[in-house]
Amino acid sequence: MKRFLPMLIRTAALLLVLVAAGAIYQLAARYPAQWDVTQNALNSLEPGSVDALALLEGPVKITVYATEQDAQLGDIRKLIREFVALYQRYKPDISLAFVDPVKDAEAMRKASIRGNGEMVVEYAGRSEHIAVLNEQTLSSALLRLAHGKDQLLMYLTGHGERKLDGSANHDLGEFGGRLQQLGYRIAGLKLTVAQEVPDNAGLLVITHPQTKLMPGEVKKLLRHIDRGGNLLWLVDAEPLRGLEPVAEKLGITFPPGIVIDPAAQEMDAPLNWTLGAGYPPHVVTRDFDLITVFPDARAVSVEPRKGWEKQTLVEGAARGWVSELGITKRFDKERDIPGPFDLAVALQRNVNDREQRIVVVGNAAFLANTYSGNGGNLDFGVNLVNWLANEERLITVQPHTAKDGKITLSKNQLAAISVGFMILLPLLLVAAGFLAWRRRRNA
Repeated sequence: MKRFLPMLIRTAALLLVLVAAGAIYQLAARYPAQWDVTQNALNSLEPGSVDALALLEGPVKITVYATEQDAQLGDIRKLIREFVALYQRYKPDISLAFVDPVKDAEAMRKASIRGNGEMVVEYAGRSEHIAVLNEQTLSSALLRLAHGKDQLLMYLTGHGERKLDGSANHDLGEFGGRLQQLGYRIAGLKLTVAQEVPDNAGLLVITHPQTKLMPGEVKKLLRHIDRGGNLLWLVDAEPLRGLEPVAEKLGITFPPGIVIDPAAQEMDAPLNWTLGAGYPPHVVTRDFDLITVFPDARAVSVEPRKGWEKQTLVEGAARGWVSELGITKRFDKERDIPGPFDLAVALQRNVNDREQRIVVVGNAAFLANTYSGNGGNLDFGVNLVNWLANEERLITVQPHTAKDGKITLSKNQLAAISVGFMILLPLLLVAAGFLAWRRRRNA
């Protein structure tokens, strides 16, 4: 009996290990868990993508027209499956199907497919085509499908205003492009030609004119407000050039001069920048914790007219001041106005059986192509439009900037690493082998 006891113990131990392995397998299959330990979270979706999936209440069908092998990428279907699996982890009712465009050319023709690897995303009877597959393109397509509406967004033109589809540094082309990704239609509006602001315009954007508006144009803007039209007004630190009646109608004044923000200067930012770091509770700034940057900002002061409700969206320059003389490094109590200041305000009221929404920002440059990439400028601008267009559900947690995955080393550091791996490490291995040989020989 004693002879077989060790064998029985080993057998029992082996059985226990097998049972434990089986139990762990069953638990893993029933309760899957994953952890992304990569620095840039390469194996996870951005929060904005997860929020886009949450907006889709029904199943999503993805059809990919791709061959099994690609000359450059190899097994392209495997790459696509792994990528879509990231989305299926958060939304299991995403289905994925492949069609070989070579073997089924008729299906490719019916679906208007132009190239290998093109993807068609379908949801609630609507579809989007994606030619370049990455997280931004797929998540943007899902947001457009969730949007469901083909809203018209118009911007005032004819007076040198910034264009939402312009590519110049002062234009708002990147901002307009992001809005188009969300499903908005963008068009310019010349009030010298148009009879009125069209009723089908979900939102009118006014940026700062470079020439004075004619009285007839201003009257059309005032009638748009009277009818309950929504408005985004971006005001630069310049004369209003005919828009004074609009400011008076809304009870808005702009203290002369620009906002000086010592907090921005302490961050080695340009002297004309103001940082927007304070966001009172509002749907626009829900879960929004990114810094916004406003070059040459104006303070916005509002005394709401009867029926209007005012809410501050962005506060800035708590230790700053408004300087009528331009950029100053010290506060002059005789001339300057001490902060803090409202940089963006929202006005709303009930009129004509609907809720009217207006946002006034004391700056348009923050959405210009030159500055829109700073901090959360672009994300904040998109949130403004989504709220003004009554699309609050599209106001999502914005993705954070990915950490830089590159490592930069100096010449000395590179030399030390080279010497360590090419000389010191081999010598250590030789020394360790020699010591082991000596021990064995002495033994």
